[in-house]
Amino acid sequence: MAQGYIKAADLPQVIPVLPLSGTILLPRGQLPLNIFEPRYLNMIDDAMAADRMIGMIQPLGGPVDLPVLSPVGCAGRITNFAETSDGRYLITLTGCARFRVTGELSTQTPYRHVRADFSAFESDLASPREDLDIDRETLLEALRAYLESRGLEVDWDTAAGAPPEALVNSLSMALPFDPPEKQALIEAISLMDRCAVLTALMRIDAADTGDGETPPSIQ
Repeated sequence: MAQGYIKAADLPQVIPVLPLSGTILLPRGQLPLNIFEPRYLNMIDDAMAADRMIGMIQPLGGPVDLPVLSPVGCAGRITNFAETSDGRYLITLTGCARFRVTGELSTQTPYRHVRADFSAFESDLASPREDLDIDRETLLEALRAYLESRGLEVDWDTAAGAPPEALVNSLSMALPFDPPEKQALIEAISLMDRCAVLTALMRIDAADTGDGETPPSIQ
């Protein structure tokens, strides 16, 4: 389970959020971030002085400085922190649980706060099950086609032996899908659902690339 959190009621009802397109956090996933905007440096300072919790959420469009937020994000705890010589923060967020945005607060801070409802995702706090019967063979077959269409490689021994949640969530976070596709992955209710969505997205993407589209680059 996430450190110190047993049920949804243990989690903060109001959290600061970092809107970032094309990036999602999932339970127990680890997300490295390079923080350099002054308002988000301020947010990290405040989080480090409190419960070290911030929410990752995708913007849906609108004004650059105040975008509309997606309905579902994921709260994470800062589990690694370093400051560079030029004043940036290099942090790692470890996912705790997903939340549904039920409102936004007016605050004096330069960054945003939302009311977070974790109740629909309380299962995120449970220890991961390693006996889940995901269709690993179909998933890895889709992954192979996806990577081959881009000339990429992966450690297949690691992928074949990884626990189900670690495999599905790490691929969901790492692969460069479009923001709506990333949102479909974070909103998938169960790991089995997410595995099915992930498999379908990789198959569609590989087929589109195979039809002559230029594959996206991975930075």
